[in-house]
Amino acid sequence: MKEQVEIYGIRSIIEAIESSKDISKVYLLKSNSNQSSLFSSLLKLLERKSIKFSYVPKEKFRKFSDKNHQGAVAILSPVSLLSIEELLESTYQKDISQTYLLLDGITDTRNFGAIIRTSVAANISGIVIAQNNSAPINSEVVKASSGGVFKIPIARVSNLKDAIMHLNSLDIKIVGMSEKANKPIYEFDFTKSLAIILGSEDKGISKSIINLSNETLKIPISEKIDSLNVSVAFSAVAFEITRQRNY
Repeated sequence: MKEQVEIYGIRSIIEAIESSKDISKVYLLKSNSNQSSLFSSLLKLLERKSIKFSYVPKEKFRKFSDKNHQGAVAILSPVSLLSIEELLESTYQKDISQTYLLLDGITDTRNFGAIIRTSVAANISGIVIAQNNSAPINSEVVKASSGGVFKIPIARVSNLKDAIMHLNSLDIKIVGMSEKANKPIYEFDFTKSLAIILGSEDKGISKSIINLSNETLKIPISEKIDSLNVSVAFSAVAFEITRQRNY
């Protein structure tokens, strides 16, 4: 497993981004509200490159006290992240059924890693995550995925709507998973190319995203329990797709 690599300092982070280093996330000190021109340049670059970032309090930066961090620390991604165009260009084949996975609000690294592991096992074509409201790809994700993170292409977009737009252009059906749906997964034809959307366990798929789905499906479960863990739920869907296409 690759060790987590950190980059300290605004200028160093800018240089890393401009030299095409794959950055999982950037942490910015909250007190940097009086932004310098260099800090503002970093913010604009993060937005333009769809790199996840968040503001954190001084307490979170104490562990970097021996570094010249200038209120900014970047975590290098252990894998190369693609654009949605690169993902589709490298994986999509018109005559072969593909499955893409879009993650909307999956912020827990263990769930993210477990989903990646299942994706590899079920031959998912690629995973798409959003710039914000997504778990970073770090050493915890690598561990939870049992190394699966190195075996599947992952794309990062500013907004999942961008990915849906590109998938729609290829006539790939968009399927949202929701416990509020009426149709169970066992009544749906998974044999054609499609994209599955998973939402967070507490909020599910955001309204603006699920409204773009061509279909919403549920996993029928006992009334004794309210819902399944998102990674477990995905396993049920992923292997129903595998069953329909191969058995």
